[in-house]
Amino acid sequence: MAGFRQRVPAFGNIAMVAHPSVTLLIDLSEGEGPVYDINGRRQRGSVVVGLLPGDLRVGGRARVDLLQIRLEPAVAATVLGATSELSSTVVSLEDVWGRDAGRAEERLCAAASWDERFTITTEILARRLGNRAVVDPEVAHTWRRTLTSRGRVRVDGLADAVGWSRKRLWSRFRSQLGITPKRAARLVRFDHAAHLLAAGHAAADVAAESGYVDQSHLHREVKEFAGLTPTAVAAAPWLGIDDVAWPGSSPGR
Repeated sequence: MAGFRQRVPAFGNIAMVAHPSVTLLIDLSEGEGPVYDINGRRQRGSVVVGLLPGDLRVGGRARVDLLQIRLEPAVAATVLGATSELSSTVVSLEDVWGRDAGRAEERLCAAASWDERFTITTEILARRLGNRAVVDPEVAHTWRRTLTSRGRVRVDGLADAVGWSRKRLWSRFRSQLGITPKRAARLVRFDHAAHLLAAGHAAADVAAESGYVDQSHLHREVKEFAGLTPTAVAAAPWLGIDDVAWPGSSPGR
């Protein structure tokens, strides 16, 4: 989780880089709050950003208070419902949670600090998570293996590891998480590369370390997932918060 506070009269149009998680953005602003534009379609208020949202831009006016929550897709499937329906889109949190979305916003707006907001959010998510699991253990295990390997895995090997055929894993993974195992591996690998770029590493070094054939391959993947060049991704402000998100040393931005 991370808290964003922006008091500049207008913070412009910021690209939100694709991330291997389902992202909740809870609007706690006074006034208009942020506006999300995905491929020409606009959405206001608190939203859920699914995997692979495409060309997503965020803008706004006045003061913006925004709580960002990253959820592993297998967890998001339980907390939010069917993750597969959220892939490649941005939807209102109210459409997903109903009246609970408004109640959550009210509690969070009334909180006295970001730490209190994070604590309230943890409680809300834990209550929704409970002991339910809507994703097969084999699918969850495959996702986590993909994540820990930074996307450098073979789908056939993942299928063997869980005792499934490649076809069954592909089908179940896609139906439950809304993405194929191969696409998931590419997204995770891109995310690793994007954070290396944001940390100031040269594109050629990032390509080699992340497992791309060459720098041109990296450029094509970055362009596909972010709609940006590697140079633009390196300057994307959304990436900088991930390493200092609560409970780290700098919860508010």
